[in-house]
Amino acid sequence: MFKDLVKANRSYRGYDETYRFTEKELEDFVDCARFAPSSVNAQPFRYYLSWEKKEVEQIQKMTKWARALPEMKLPHDGMCPTGFIIICQDLKIGENLARYQKDVGIVAQTMLLAAAEKGLGGCMIGNFSPAKVKDTLALSENLQPMLIVAFGKPAEKIVLTEIEEGQDTNYYRDENDVHYVPKRKLKDIIIKH
Repeated sequence: MFKDLVKANRSYRGYDETYRFTEKELEDFVDCARFAPSSVNAQPFRYYLSWEKKEVEQIQKMTKWARALPEMKLPHDGMCPTGFIIICQDLKIGENLARYQKDVGIVAQTMLLAAAEKGLGGCMIGNFSPAKVKDTLALSENLQPMLIVAFGKPAEKIVLTEIEEGQDTNYYRDENDVHYVPKRKLKDIIIKH
């Protein structure tokens, strides 16, 4: 059952824009994330929640998606996420940004798994200007945007495929806009003694 949830938790780049989040739904994702492990239990993150249409559109404009598909504009028009959570590091708790990078991934994945459990989805977005996000959202000086996590109701098909050792791992789309995600085989990633 957990493996099915992990497989359902894809990096979605197409959403049903008629689905609108509430503050409480996004808050619930953060509530799950706050129980995640944290280096020396510092818990240095603060979370900016965005669910109101105008602000969501503003944040969307500050993100860049699907670097492996530069010829394609994703999300397609009319298929953008309808909620965002911006993970910010509180510099008053921890100034060293590199030290908590793994923690950023842990809390982001925890929130995305919580979304997947509800039939929703999202995408971690690292391609943005932290300074621009900080300025646009008027974040306090001690808050450094580390990762933007988009959320929505998935409206695209994603297919996981297994590849042979040495084959390309870049994701791609076919002529029907189906998104394929190559995955290495288990036998190729286990280190044998």
